[in-house]
Amino acid sequence: MLETGVRQVRVAMAMVFGRRMNPRLVERLVDDALATLHEFGSPGEDVEQLVDGPFSDPNERRDLQTRALRRTARRLRDKSAFYRERFAAAGVDPAELTLESLRKVPVTLKDDIVTRGADMMCADPYLSTQTTGTTGTPTRVWLSRYEIELWPALIALSMLLRGEVRPGDCMQINLSSRATAAVQEDVELLRLANASARLVGQVPPDESLDQLLDRTGAVPTLLSGYPSYIGQLVTAARRRGLGPDDFRLRSLFVGGEVLSPTLADAARDTFGVRQINDNYGVTELLPAGGRTCDGGHLHLDLNMGYSEVIGLDSGEPAGVGELGTLVVTPFYPYRECMPVLRYDTRDVVRVLPEELDCELAGVPAVSKILGKESRMLRTSAGIVGTREVVETLDTLPGIEWPSRFRAGVADDGRLHVVLAASGQSPSDVVKAFADRDIDATAEVVELSDDEVRRFCPLRCDLREETFTRAPAPKETP
Repeated sequence: MLETGVRQVRVAMAMVFGRRMNPRLVERLVDDALATLHEFGSPGEDVEQLVDGPFSDPNERRDLQTRALRRTARRLRDKSAFYRERFAAAGVDPAELTLESLRKVPVTLKDDIVTRGADMMCADPYLSTQTTGTTGTPTRVWLSRYEIELWPALIALSMLLRGEVRPGDCMQINLSSRATAAVQEDVELLRLANASARLVGQVPPDESLDQLLDRTGAVPTLLSGYPSYIGQLVTAARRRGLGPDDFRLRSLFVGGEVLSPTLADAARDTFGVRQINDNYGVTELLPAGGRTCDGGHLHLDLNMGYSEVIGLDSGEPAGVGELGTLVVTPFYPYRECMPVLRYDTRDVVRVLPEELDCELAGVPAVSKILGKESRMLRTSAGIVGTREVVETLDTLPGIEWPSRFRAGVADDGRLHVVLAASGQSPSDVVKAFADRDIDATAEVVELSDDEVRRFCPLRCDLREETFTRAPAPKETP
């Protein structure tokens, strides 16, 4: 117990003072948590404090965030040619940086990483990963060996303490193989947590269902995938007459796209899952991210990064109730190799009041992601985001998930939606939007599978099926 206490103090001090952590030390804390869970059934309050860390205390938050930003900015000035130029042009001294003067530094955009990535490197590269490219040109990000070892240990510790993963669990991973960092993290954190992995990828939905039903070896109790792919699994399972008694799933982990309440409920009913973890993560910001509470708020990680919301039109910090894009700075020592400062995700959120009534009320929050800034539709009645469109279409009776659509603004200023579906009528679509007080016009088109993927590409289209269920060769007469 004394050794455990010493390890906790060393990790906590590293978090406060920004010292480079020893991944082996964090891994031993994972072992301590496993031993405690085995003996007592719960991790204990003293260990659980490591999850939220000192930044959750509002009285200390500003001072700790300022110090973390200065530490991160000084390192960027010393090691990154790109940010050295940025600080000089903005007239900002990283050693004197404040939350207010940080705003003088221009935001970093995806194009900056694409064109100046070499000038952002701050450590020896070890593993590359990249974005999916469904919302633009794929972005390549390099990670160091230190990051690859540290992140899974930190995530495994937090997931064990929150009860999101248990020893003996098996996670089926249905992520795209190009998401190298995310897949590697999942596999490694499961190893540390004494759990197992079925690395399936994005194969055709029926083959993925067969894997979930397979009783050979470890049986999946956790499922990780993109919302659009989960939608395909739900549709395929219902077509086959499968239900909760056929699966042993306890939890579902999703991210990267909009998960509507309707699809979430359908997944619970179909697979029998009790918990759906709708997390927020961006490749360029790993390991900083956020998690969604039962109240539907997105709570951003305070320990690993500093978050801002910049007004859509003002360019200034957005106020309560206003829309803005989420801008995040991951802290050193969590981000080492290719760090970013004030990275504008272009993900639009609404600013929420500080006082919230939810299980994560101690951690500041914003709304769920409403959509990419480039896809926000300015109708005559107000701004409509991708989330509102998806959540509306997913309620249509008989809809096959995921919903495939294109949305725009008609000449009269109303929302106009073109839905790729069969069995739906334009009047049903218009009524669904009217029920949400959105004035819309609609078209419904029927497309082939190939056409629908070109019409509205989603992450579920990143298929890995070269050798899956290849048709039997035709016999030669």
